[in-house]
Amino acid sequence: MIVTLTDTDRLETAINAAQVTFISSVTDGTRIRFGEGRSVTVIEPMAEVVETLNRALPWADR
Repeated sequence: MIVTLTDTDRLETAINAAQVTFISSVTDGTRIRFGEGRSVTVIEPMAEVVETLNRALPWADR
C-alpha cells in the first residue's frame, strides 16, 4: 500500500509501506529507510509516520 507524506522540501512523497525497513527520529522530522541504502526524510513526527504506515499494512491490525 502506498502512503503519502511530506518531505523536507514540503513536497508530497509517496512511500510503499511494505518496503520500509527502519524509521528513526531526526532533527528535521522522521527518516524512513528502505532496502539498498535508500531513505527519505519527512516532516511528520515519528508517531504519526508509524500510525500512517500501520494503517497502510493489512497485517498491522492483527
